[in-house]
Amino acid sequence: MILPTKHMPQDRALLTVGSHILRQLDSKKTVSALWEEISGNDIKENGNPSVSYDWFILALDLLYAIDAIEIHEGLLSRRASV
Repeated sequence: MILPTKHMPQDRALLTVGSHILRQLDSKKTVSALWEEISGNDIKENGNPSVSYDWFILALDLLYAIDAIEIHEGLLSRRASV
């Protein structure tokens, strides 16, 4: 689920989805604005979103758990490197 396996395609692994999320977090954004960007880009490329909203939220949870993102006053941002 976190990493790709023979039963989990690479584009659906949470780390892959998380990397797409981090690329879109160039500035502070709300969760809904970020979802619209991620799903909108997928629709342009593939005709439909490659991951569902719940999978997107799981990827956000993973990024938060590994301290890659932070949330402040309802806005997500990349965690500053220490």
